[in-house]
This record gives sequence, C-alpha cells and structure tokens, in this order.
Amino acid sequence: MSIREKLEDWESQYLSPYASLSKNSKGRLVEEEDCDIRPVYQRDRDRILHCKSFRRLKHKTQVFLTPEGDHYRTRLTHTLEVSQNARTIAKALRLNEDLVEAIALGHDLGHTPFGHAGEKALNEVCPDGFAHNIQSLRIVDLVEKGGKGLNLTYEVRDGILNHQTKGNPNTLEGKIVRWSDKIAYINHDIDDAIRAKLLREDDIPEYLKEVLGYSTRERLDRIIHDIVTNSEGKNAIIMSPDVENAMKELRAFMFSRVYKNPKAKGEEIKAIRLVQQLYRYYQKHTNELPLEYQNMIAVSGEKEERVVCDYIAGMTDQYAIAKFEELFIPSAWHI
Repeated sequence: MSIREKLEDWESQYLSPYASLSKNSKGRLVEEEDCDIRPVYQRDRDRILHCKSFRRLKHKTQVFLTPEGDHYRTRLTHTLEVSQNARTIAKALRLNEDLVEAIALGHDLGHTPFGHAGEKALNEVCPDGFAHNIQSLRIVDLVEKGGKGLNLTYEVRDGILNHQTKGNPNTLEGKIVRWSDKIAYINHDIDDAIRAKLLREDDIPEYLKEVLGYSTRERLDRIIHDIVTNSEGKNAIIMSPDVENAMKELRAFMFSRVYKNPKAKGEEIKAIRLVQQLYRYYQKHTNELPLEYQNMIAVSGEKEERVVCDYIAGMTDQYAIAKFEELFIPSAWHI
C-alpha cells in the first residue's frame, strides 16, 4: 500500500462523514496517474503554490492602490489569511484541510492589477465581460504552464469558481472558503483602514461591536467560533442569525466608509484608464504579446480579446505601470 493510499484510508476513518474524501474526487479534466505520496487535493495545493500567477499576487492591490507603508495587505497576504481562516474551520469540523487550502490559495489568481478597479476596467471593455472568479478558473484550466493549465480536480475548480457571495460551492470545503474570504477581507480591511487613518475603531457602530467584538482579533475569534459551533455535525456551513446579520451589516458599513471612500479610491479612475488603454493597445497589436499568449490565439484558437484580457489581468500593479510608461510616455533622449 502506497503512502497516498494510507493517507486516504486515514481520511476515511477520521474525517467527518460530510467531508470530501480525496479518493472520492470526481477527477481531473485530463486523467493522469496518481502520486504515490500525495492525495489529489494536496497535489492541487502544491501546483497552485508553485505557479507563476500565485507569486504575482504579492504585487497586486488588495484595497489601497500603491499605499505608502510595508504593512498594508496585498492580494497575496489576503489569500494567506483566507487560507488560515479556512483551515482553522475545516480542522475543527474534521473536513478536508488540503481541499480548503487548495481552493483558498487559488481563489484570487484571476485578480487584475489595481484590485477591483482593474476588474471593472476590463469588464467594461472586453466584449465577453470580465469577472475575477471566472478568470481564476481560466488561469488554472488554461493560462498557466504556457497554455496547458494546472489540470486541477473538479472540487478545487468548483470552489475557486464559486467563492463569491453569489456562488454556491458543491462541497462543504468550498463553502468554508466562501465564508473565509469575507471574514478575512472585512476584518483585515478594517485594520488597514485604521492604519490609513480613514477609520477609527470607535467609528464601528456599537451594536455591531457588541455582537462581533471590539478588535480585529476578537471579531475573527468570535466569527470563526460561531461557524464551528453552528456547523458541527451538520451537512452545512452556517452562522447563527445574529452573527451573520452583524457581519453583513459590518460589510455594508465598510462599503460606505472605506470601499467607496474618495480618499481611498481617488486614484482608481487613473488605474481604470491605464488598464483600458493597455487593453486597446494590445488588441490592435497582438503581435506584441508574449509568445505564449500569441500561441493561445494562433494554435489554441482562443479569442484575441480574451487572450489580451489574460495578459493584462496577469500583470502586477508595477508591471502594468511600467508597460504603460513604455508604450505611452515619451522617454528622455540620451545623446
């Protein structure tokens, strides 16, 4: 019996009857031989962790565009916090930690430079529209590894695609990541907004603090405990009505005070114009795309406008600015 098979047996004996067992996965888009050491979801986690799109998250905006200071969240640190929340919940409920970690690490791979400003920019100019969750799935299915994709399991792909509020993942592990994403960004964005002096802890309505807690640490602890307590032994991931309603109201509070705050979003219009200008340029000059993207058009038959979106969405903030300067800003003459 291989190490993988022993680990699969351990899952069968120890994990909850509602857990997604590795040996019961619906499989991959392209069938391949199993690893003799790692179960399928652990293998998916490793593939995501080692891919280029994951590494680029460290230079992509979370909320604040090009902030001054080393302690603001990036898309990468957000992803790691989502993963930690999800693993804590999954472990307490005896669900599959490898699966939640794979979904969590991959859920935002499709995010654009400049956060939701970049997403909005591409959605406005691309004929087929643009949504980061759909793009995240496209990256793992097609864009990564020079157009070959990562060939992930059905369960990981489902969790990545359905991690947004309107999504409905088919596994409890996917549902955990869907909640963990909100838990992470609401709480760490409060922390960043306080750091940016856009918000004070005292600004949060008292009745919300009474339910959720009086600090980021308290809120995370209370929400995660509430999910675990209310979901234990059930084929569902749920919160108590009081905590769920308070979290929804806190999210609405953040939209009004931070996410739509002109001081935090003052540079967004510039980012939107920059991204759209890059899109229009590369749509007319697809011959200037990197070779792997040109091959997606010439060899794989992908639509030009979709491949241009792939290229621009994959850019980091700094790289997008550098390409814009290279293409549109006159450089000094050197004699």
